[in-house]
Amino acid sequence: MTLTFKADATASYTVTRMRDGQLQSAINAEVDTVAEEVPVALVYNGVSHAVMLASPQDLTDFALGFSLSEGILDSASDLYSIEIVTENNGISLQMEVATACFMRLKEKRRSLVGRTGCGLCGAESLATALRLPPEKTTVISSQEVFSQEETSIVKISSKAIGQALKNIRSHQPMQTATGATHACAWVSQVGDIVLTREDVGRHNALDKLVGAIAKQPQQSAGFIVTTSRASYEMVQKAASAGAKMLVAISAPTGLAIRLAEQYGITLIGFARDDSFVIYTHPEYLSF
Repeated sequence: MTLTFKADATASYTVTRMRDGQLQSAINAEVDTVAEEVPVALVYNGVSHAVMLASPQDLTDFALGFSLSEGILDSASDLYSIEIVTENNGISLQMEVATACFMRLKEKRRSLVGRTGCGLCGAESLATALRLPPEKTTVISSQEVFSQEETSIVKISSKAIGQALKNIRSHQPMQTATGATHACAWVSQVGDIVLTREDVGRHNALDKLVGAIAKQPQQSAGFIVTTSRASYEMVQKAASAGAKMLVAISAPTGLAIRLAEQYGITLIGFARDDSFVIYTHPEYLSF
């Protein structure tokens, strides 16, 4: 048996609904919009490294963001070109990268198959699974966010967080249409949503956002909002991007809290319009 895939982000299917305990007549069948997920292969200098199930949109952002957050590339300039190739069984992102980065990647000998709910599938060892992000930021300008030495701390107000949470739904067209996707957003210091990326997988959505930010590296101070829980890898990717605050609408894990504490990231969970829980570094907030 062979499954077919669709290269569009959404698709329409005829459905029959139950309402108020009653099966609706087939005559009144409705059309439902659903999110698509597609196998996406990330190929570096002709060598396939990873296959992820992802929403087939913003794939150049995904390729760059994944490469940065996984430590394959040191900066966006290490990626020379991306070609999106549609194949019979999925999509491949053919990337040409700097020789030094490619040689380092070959040494890792890492092969993983990702699923929408898992970000560490296929890591060769515990050491590679719990890879710590670099100390230096690579995506967001360190001069405009918190410096590593904290010589110029930019605080985020609780009002800015509340404003972003109130407005993020209007920046989620796929979620509105399908009810099946996560979103990650880069939010300015005053609470304006600057960039948003969606995907069926929360890790993919964050990688796409990291890639989008990397294309506009002179971002002003701000923070990341995710419509998912805050797992270890979500904090890891945020740290790799140089973000100093991650706001999640659901819960964090204990490992995520410890990583955020270590890397000076303000981690917020259970975020709603006017309430949230601060797990680490409340000193970077103003009230």
